[in-house]
Amino acid sequence: MLQFAEESGLTNPGKSPKRYLWTDAFAVCNFLGLYLETEEERYKELALALVAQVHRVLGCYAENDPREGRISGLSEEEGRKHPTAGGLRIGKPLPERGKEMPYDAQTEWDRDGQYFHYLTKWMHALSRVTQVTGDPVYNRWAIELAQSVHAKFTYFDESIHRKRLVWKMSVDLSRTLVPSMGQHDALDAWIVYSELQAVARTAASDGPWPDLHTQIEEAGKISELNSMLTDDPLGLGGLLSDVCLCLQVRPEAKELVHRILQSATEGMRLYWEGENRLAYPAEYRLAFRELGLAIGLKALESAAPLVAEEPLFRSVRRYDVLAGEIIRFWTEKAHQQNSVWLEHKEINSVMLATALSPEGYHALKTGE
Repeated sequence: MLQFAEESGLTNPGKSPKRYLWTDAFAVCNFLGLYLETEEERYKELALALVAQVHRVLGCYAENDPREGRISGLSEEEGRKHPTAGGLRIGKPLPERGKEMPYDAQTEWDRDGQYFHYLTKWMHALSRVTQVTGDPVYNRWAIELAQSVHAKFTYFDESIHRKRLVWKMSVDLSRTLVPSMGQHDALDAWIVYSELQAVARTAASDGPWPDLHTQIEEAGKISELNSMLTDDPLGLGGLLSDVCLCLQVRPEAKELVHRILQSATEGMRLYWEGENRLAYPAEYRLAFRELGLAIGLKALESAAPLVAEEPLFRSVRRYDVLAGEIIRFWTEKAHQQNSVWLEHKEINSVMLATALSPEGYHALKTGE
């Protein structure tokens, strides 16, 4: 994590900051976890510095964008008070697709904009800062982010008479870039919104807290539209992490936990019995996707006391061995020398750190 801080421009003043919202969300949680484990103030300071830099860099238009200032449209002074009011950029290298440009699926991956599933990860990271430091402003920023982006990413679908979520929006949230809905986006939102609300009820504050009751209700209804089943390792890891987080913020949601575990159990079976990608050489594998699965399996391990009576829990725990196998493979320096690892070095390194010590990401303190 210290190497990541240096190479991404967080602690090296001579290096231009390289911020990427997904990676930075996990990094904030990792620094908080290191602070809790070691009680060394420098790790808490790194977490706070990273939050500030993300808001400064990804809360403003990129250098290759002709627009300037904060993407929220707020003044610099108001923007510092409400840094998440307009959402946050992904941090992709290419500018967002112009209004008249044709859609190209391959190029779109490298273009900037806002991803809903990255934004929920950042909400969680901000809330974790409040949980660890006791400063309520970070959870407030997370709630303001939830309110801002939920309103923009949701729309009413006349064909099914229900609301849906879009996958990707423009940097200023004025138009949709990719209309399809992420498979687990609404589920993640329901859990994270519930986390923010739980923390808001217990965090000290000098004023009334914004309420997420409407957004929680809508996210729950939207999540019913998609099957949770997947055999993608990153998606599976996300489901298992959701079980852990849900048990902490909504322990009464036993039916939902059961349904998540049903999908995760079947998905793990498909992944286990399918093409054995873990036997491939490192240059043919995407480390961060596999590490997402390892993080989820470790989450389920830590959640054991909360869900041990659930029969499906034991079914998923059969695959615990995969977490160790994935982590051992990617901690070997020889497997970090190929072009595929190096192309995604920051996200790979940060998620490897999370897999090695996931408490900063998974262990909540909501006061519930």
